[in-house]
Amino acid sequence: MNQEMMLVLIFVPVVILAVIMGYQMGKTKELNEQKRAKESANEIIKNAEQEAQKLKKEMIVEAKQDIASLRNNFNREMKKQKAELKQFEERITKREDILAKREEALTRKEEKLEELKEVTNRKKMEVEETLNAQKKKLHEIAGLSPEEARQVVIDMTKDEMERTLAQMYVEIKSKYEEEAEDNAKWIMSTAIQRYASSYMNEITVSSVELPNDDMKGRIIGREGRNIRAFENLTGVDLIIDDTPETVVLSSFNPLRREIARITLERLIDDGRIHPAMIEEIYEKAKKEIEKVVRDEGKKAILTVGISSMHPELLKLLGRLKFRTSFGQNVLVHSIEVAQMAAMMAEEIGLNVEKVKRGALLHDIGKAVDHEVQGTHALIGGELARRYHEKDMVVNMIQAHHEEVPFQSPEAVLVAAADAISAARPGARRESLDIYIKRLQRLEEIATSHKYVTKAYAIQAGREVRVIVEPDKIDDELADKMAYDIARKIEETMEYPGQLKVVVIREKRSIEYAK
Repeated sequence: MNQEMMLVLIFVPVVILAVIMGYQMGKTKELNEQKRAKESANEIIKNAEQEAQKLKKEMIVEAKQDIASLRNNFNREMKKQKAELKQFEERITKREDILAKREEALTRKEEKLEELKEVTNRKKMEVEETLNAQKKKLHEIAGLSPEEARQVVIDMTKDEMERTLAQMYVEIKSKYEEEAEDNAKWIMSTAIQRYASSYMNEITVSSVELPNDDMKGRIIGREGRNIRAFENLTGVDLIIDDTPETVVLSSFNPLRREIARITLERLIDDGRIHPAMIEEIYEKAKKEIEKVVRDEGKKAILTVGISSMHPELLKLLGRLKFRTSFGQNVLVHSIEVAQMAAMMAEEIGLNVEKVKRGALLHDIGKAVDHEVQGTHALIGGELARRYHEKDMVVNMIQAHHEEVPFQSPEAVLVAAADAISAARPGARRESLDIYIKRLQRLEEIATSHKYVTKAYAIQAGREVRVIVEPDKIDDELADKMAYDIARKIEETMEYPGQLKVVVIREKRSIEYAK
């Protein structure tokens, strides 16, 4: 028993000592771990501070670069605005000068009118004095009564006064016709000069580049199934020839050609070319072009300065971007006509807003003329009426080729602006074959008349000179022949602008001294 007690007494202290030592060791380990954690935290904080400093420097550098870029952009914008402001000031100055000149001319006319009134009053007084003197003289000589003498004098002076008034009328009419023509030329030239647009002609083919010549075989497909599917779906001819890494899309319909071009380029980028993929990409391209059409219509009315328009008319306007006439883009032409017509309307005090709408929509019928029977002017007028445009605007559209009578000065102005835009140099072009045939046709019409020896179409087909036999044709018949040739050309041919017919009769007498 005593031995067991001894063992217990020895074991208990040992256990207590072991527990104490274990506790001390754990605490020391915990302190070490805390110390290491603190050191790690300090290292992380130090690294974070360094990284923050680095980021701060980078952000400062980027901010400085952004500020410099913004400053440069601001300076460029300010220069641009200053230039625009300077141009605007120059236009205002020119307008003020023009108005001053017109006011001065008006003042001179008023002064001349006052002088004419004074002259008229003096003549009236002189006539009255002459009447009184003649009445007195007639009364003395013929023994007539005052009433009879008055009637005689009236009859005598009536013819003289009528001749004088007729002469004055001719002089005044001639003078104001010349001034009216000068004013019209000034207004038209000012509008053309202010617009001064540049233009590039359209073509009827589009080239698509290929990454390599092997792509031509993939486009053709097995037994030509891919190219047949493409042409049937788009309505465009796909021309694959020996030209390296290039194929050509050909169509007289620019809208179809553009859809076909987008479809083919995306097929080439995708690489999967088969009928199903062609149809899928074609539908996507078609929707994309429809969006472009809508956007172009909105852009057109914003460019011209029209506040709103029926959505269907906007779509038709956008389609004109893909329509050409003698190589001239119809949408660009319509915008040009609207802006020039608006400038001229402003100068002569007409309804500018109505002129803008009528001029912008004057060729709207060309968007659907291949789908509907009739001329584009009449078709366009019906479309405008269907979409609630005013009767004045409808008449501007239908009358711009004089197919219906003009109902307002604004309609005449739209027709004039259309002719200016179409006839100005570089606006339109023709293929060589069509151009030559047109010149030949002009000469044939001229030579078909009797007593014509030669006829020449000159000035790019804008003038026809006709040489006649001088012994058979006099001046009066020459005038009539020029009129007849001009009318026949109007009835049988289509041409842009105005065409001049000149009939020349010349007699040469030749003798030799031997």
